[in-house]
Amino acid sequence: MPPKLCALCSKERAILRRPKTGQQICKDCFFYVFETEVHNTITEAKLFRPGDRVAIGASGGKDSTVLAYVMKTLNDRYKYGLELFLLSIDEGITGYRDDSLETVKRNQQQYNLPLKILSYDELYGWTMDRIVEKIGRKNNCTFCGVFRRQALDRGAASLNVDHIVTGHNADDIAETVLMNIMRGDIARLGRCTLICTQGEDTIRRSKPFKYAYEKEIVMYAYFKKLDYFSTECIYSPDAYRGHARMFLKDLEAARPSAIIDIIHSGEAFEIKEEVKQAAKAQRKTLFFFDPTASAKGILERCKRCGYISSNDLCKACVLLEGLERGMPTMSIKEKERSRLEVGYGPSEMRTLPKFELPAVLANAADPLPKGLREN
Repeated sequence: MPPKLCALCSKERAILRRPKTGQQICKDCFFYVFETEVHNTITEAKLFRPGDRVAIGASGGKDSTVLAYVMKTLNDRYKYGLELFLLSIDEGITGYRDDSLETVKRNQQQYNLPLKILSYDELYGWTMDRIVEKIGRKNNCTFCGVFRRQALDRGAASLNVDHIVTGHNADDIAETVLMNIMRGDIARLGRCTLICTQGEDTIRRSKPFKYAYEKEIVMYAYFKKLDYFSTECIYSPDAYRGHARMFLKDLEAARPSAIIDIIHSGEAFEIKEEVKQAAKAQRKTLFFFDPTASAKGILERCKRCGYISSNDLCKACVLLEGLERGMPTMSIKEKERSRLEVGYGPSEMRTLPKFELPAVLANAADPLPKGLREN
């Protein structure tokens, strides 16, 4: 039986089946359709403007490595006019992040892009290894997620960039939709599928891989022979997201389009105004952070570090104070938080430096492209 030809070009032998569509295609056609789909996602959402300074969140993993390669390729091919940077956060996880950062440093040389590395130890005075020693593995992802978000913004500010792109893919977004449903967090369904989030006084974040399947990202990295780090975080196996991931994989096996279908379902949700208001009050109480809330006028500034916050103290300052006092669970338990807001504590307690927006945003008359402004 003769080899099957590519379903797209009908010339070369098909060597792979796309998980997303089921098409049997050749390697060159796969590269072309993958890159073109990402390009279409970028242009249809109007993510960039010529002259934008864009930081690529680089962890050394498959998603961020492919993102850096594709962003550089598309920027050159389609003349986006972007100034690209690599931005890495060192959480201080021995045997994981130290090794992955070596991959990022090689990527810097391979792609010829400037690299900025900001560590938890440098910013917070704590590493994740030390935090896990204090609190165990039950709430470690809470600390890491909050600290990482602010570290990315602070790293971006130090690079004077006005946009951060991350390697979140279609699987990640579908998992988030499922997690919000399983937790009953209906209000978040209206924003968890947004491709870009920014208020008037925050750094834009976007996900060019919003519709890219994780399996196809792995295939792209494999066939392009990209240099990436494949080990998972040693503290993540117990994370709640893992349950959503396993469920999604079962759905995908039965119906490959399930990933995109879930994303489209999340996009189609319309949240009633009373639910939005209830969620706003809940975030105020529970210190949750909504990346789009600033544009809706419900976020202010942390009185201690100046970072965006819906309370007197931002979540990072609350968590850091709990660690500094030797009472890390205080910052997680709701009934104990009021003690942190009054501002007393050890005089030698470490605090975060003042957060300042990048100059490109602080001086911009209109920091957000028209197509991405909140209604």
